[in-house]
Amino acid sequence: MATLSAYSSPPWPNSNPNSNLLSTQDAVEGLEPQSQSQSYDSLASIMPSDHHADHLSSAKPNSNFHAAISSPTDSTSPPSQISLLHLSFNQDYGCFAAATDHGFRIYNCDPFREIFRRDFDRGGGGIGVVEMLFRCNILALVGGGSDPQYPPNKVMIWDDHQSRCIGELSFRSEVRSVKLRRDRIIVVLEQKIFVYNFADLKLLHQIETIANPKGLCAVSQGAGSLVLVCPGLQKGQVRVEHYASKRTKFIMAHDSRIACFALAQDGQLLATASTKGTLVRVFNAADGTLLQEVRRGADRAEIYSLAFSSTAQWLAVSSDKGTVHVFSLKNNSGILVADKSPNTADSIGASNLPSSSLSFFKGVLPKYFSSEWSVAQFRLVEGSQYVVAFGHQKNTVVILGLDGSFYRCQFDPVNGGEMSQLEYHNFLKPESAF
Repeated sequence: MATLSAYSSPPWPNSNPNSNLLSTQDAVEGLEPQSQSQSYDSLASIMPSDHHADHLSSAKPNSNFHAAISSPTDSTSPPSQISLLHLSFNQDYGCFAAATDHGFRIYNCDPFREIFRRDFDRGGGGIGVVEMLFRCNILALVGGGSDPQYPPNKVMIWDDHQSRCIGELSFRSEVRSVKLRRDRIIVVLEQKIFVYNFADLKLLHQIETIANPKGLCAVSQGAGSLVLVCPGLQKGQVRVEHYASKRTKFIMAHDSRIACFALAQDGQLLATASTKGTLVRVFNAADGTLLQEVRRGADRAEIYSLAFSSTAQWLAVSSDKGTVHVFSLKNNSGILVADKSPNTADSIGASNLPSSSLSFFKGVLPKYFSSEWSVAQFRLVEGSQYVVAFGHQKNTVVILGLDGSFYRCQFDPVNGGEMSQLEYHNFLKPESAF
């Protein structure tokens, strides 16, 4: 089975795409995907050079949807008002993609700058989902908004070097989200998830889930084997697929419905939050052991995003309360332990983990009074949806808002408290940066 190699992807955009072609596979009869069409002359630019072509068929967008594009440098009438429909970081959090009702844009996080944009002509061209593959020229696009560029039940494989779609996956219902690895494409529908081989779009696995309108799904991004997390078939349950060992683990994470979850880069740790939004739980993804429980607050909240730091020492949480929290995790060489002495050398921050001043009543008063609270916080404008990740600089957090806001903040790992704002931009209105 052909797979993508794990070597570093080429610079964005890739100016020298490999001309080798990759083979294609027909859709498996009787399964959810309706059709597949691909022309992999540019997808090969991120593939090993020993792949050869068996078939070539050009993917053509539905004629009912827009097809022409224009970059900002050659657009004669760029859209005057832009609405954001989707935001996503790339796999190493060094870039992010913004899907709009007119196209999509790609930004670098540090230093912050717009790398490029694609505004589709004819006044429409809404993109509901855009997913990057590290920093290479291949993206996954799904149409969205009131005037979608592509049908919302299709995943379009876009090659930005050629400024065209080179493949597509079609389904019988709307695509909720897409996740990319160098070797896999994961497509999330309302109640099903499909796992494809990136090299030839061969369907490898399908999973049934409980109703999943948010398209919740997380995949490991380490060079090792694939770990995939998705909702289970019961309320409050998550399903963990370990593809290397061919094991499936079900974890009853919460009593309420799952609202959000995140997987550490290496797939070893899983953080979950429910629709109550008061507690966040951290599990060992391999055996389902509950390792730690932290408290965001006392009142209900909608958790928008969770993110582990690269070392899994910190966990960031954003919610509709307009506050981003950073929690210290009981980290021991990248693996959490359930009960670790705070005197060990690598537990800096954990030994200073804030807790209630009434924690000595543990076991007598409600659990709230002995909860583990966040080390650091950053206050935002309430009412917008925010996505959070850890920056490449030490102890920094990057926050993206669907109002077009970009924040880069720094927290004190020892003393905690309010984070300091290092940078702010409104990437929909670059002139407002300061």
